[in-house]
Amino acid sequence: MTIEGIGLVILGYLAGSIPTGLLLTKAFSEVDPRKEGSRNIGATNILRTAGKTLGVLTLAGDCLKGLIPVLLAVWIMKSDIWVGLTALSAFAGHLFSVFLKFKGGKGVATALGVYLGIAPLAVLIDAGVFFGVVLTWRFVSLGSITAAAVMPILIAILTKSKSYVIASLIIAGLIWYRHQDNIRRLFGGSENRLRR
Repeated sequence: MTIEGIGLVILGYLAGSIPTGLLLTKAFSEVDPRKEGSRNIGATNILRTAGKTLGVLTLAGDCLKGLIPVLLAVWIMKSDIWVGLTALSAFAGHLFSVFLKFKGGKGVATALGVYLGIAPLAVLIDAGVFFGVVLTWRFVSLGSITAAAVMPILIAILTKSKSYVIASLIIAGLIWYRHQDNIRRLFGGSENRLRR
């Protein structure tokens, strides 16, 4: 263990805990995303309840919460283990925010930021999977869980880092766990589709 590594893990968690969507909607709208739509603070619900601009800004902010700590870890530590731990802490911060009594979002955008920091080519390929699923079936949730499932395979092939693979498997599992209501609705035929 190193002081720098522990500091990065703590920084990652605190950065991930920042509730971007909630802060944006409080500042620029009358919407409380925790009480409307899917009651999620992530970009998709912000898009549906507060509009495209705030939705896109939430996506960018949640992505940066994962990207910045990971890039710092890559630069300072040069250790896959510490980078992986920092990635997990930033992701966990979004799901279990210290600022929201350990509640949070589903983590897809923060995971995107994490992966941009450790495997940008994998993100490019996985983005094709995500958009292919969403454009075909019009379900963001289906695209998200499919992309989450594919990412550990891409990470394994492209980085050959055990630490990154383990981190990506944990992230994928948590994304699927957070989407369990969406999965039920998908099977039940009641999940919301994207409008054309």
